[in-house]
Amino acid sequence: MSTPPDIEVILVAGVSGSGKTTVGGLLAERLGWDYAEADAFHSPANIAKMRAGHPLTDADRAPWLRAIAAWIDDRLETGRPGVVSCSALKRAYRDRLTGGRPAVRTVMLDGDRDVIAERMRRRHGHFFGAGLLDSQFADLERPGPDEHVLTVPITDSPEETVDRIIKALDLAPPH
Repeated sequence: MSTPPDIEVILVAGVSGSGKTTVGGLLAERLGWDYAEADAFHSPANIAKMRAGHPLTDADRAPWLRAIAAWIDDRLETGRPGVVSCSALKRAYRDRLTGGRPAVRTVMLDGDRDVIAERMRRRHGHFFGAGLLDSQFADLERPGPDEHVLTVPITDSPEETVDRIIKALDLAPPH
């Protein structure tokens, strides 16, 4: 049996409002790794569409996923580990970002729709409104066991969630 490769990139996934940005940023900071927020990879047209309350289609998401995959590939090619947050709601999206990249590991933040809706109502200034949350849950394809996704509940504080991820993935933060 072969030993799995070291983790070089962590994809923090979940529906909007699940805490991907907060947890992903804290995780990257704790590990001393690069961090990228998937929203930064969206085109202005995608952002305008979501701001207007319209969910994205698979076609809208395709260039966005390519850009995130390119960021992941850059981390792998340069040996600079990283954390990227991305909804990665569908298995096809996760496959696009992790397929053929054994050093990439996905962490899915999982939470109750009502809890996440309340979080979204409290955040201000984000282009993705709470009205789009149902479309996120409609698109969500929960990971199957063959995907080897670490699913983490969002019931703890962001710091405790990061602790749980580091322990579950057997990562050692720099001292």
